[in-house]
Amino acid sequence: MASNQQGGNQGGNKGGNQGGNKSGKQEGSSNRGFASMDPERQREIASEGGKAAHEKGTAHEFTSEEAREAGSKGGQAAHEKGTAHEFDSEEAREAGRKGGQASGGNRSGNQGGGSR
Repeated sequence: MASNQQGGNQGGNKGGNQGGNKSGKQEGSSNRGFASMDPERQREIASEGGKAAHEKGTAHEFTSEEAREAGSKGGQAAHEKGTAHEFDSEEAREAGRKGGQASGGNRSGNQGGGSR
């Protein structure tokens, strides 16, 4: 009988706690766990983990295709949420100009193999 009561109490406690969290218990009221930390502290901890993974050689290295896909997904999500930056024509021109400078300038001159 005693074991039945313990099982009943444990089940009741678990159910009560879960129900309490879902049914209006104020979010962030717990002072424990990663999610309750301020965002700056979360970034510090995540950064330390990333650095450690790179030192061990276990960090994921993105291929250019994986990076392109991840960036595309992030852009799509930002547009759906309405948080994406919308470039006006002047900003787009400036971004293109900077990209051209960073890549070495005039693409048509580089493609022709002018030194031949």
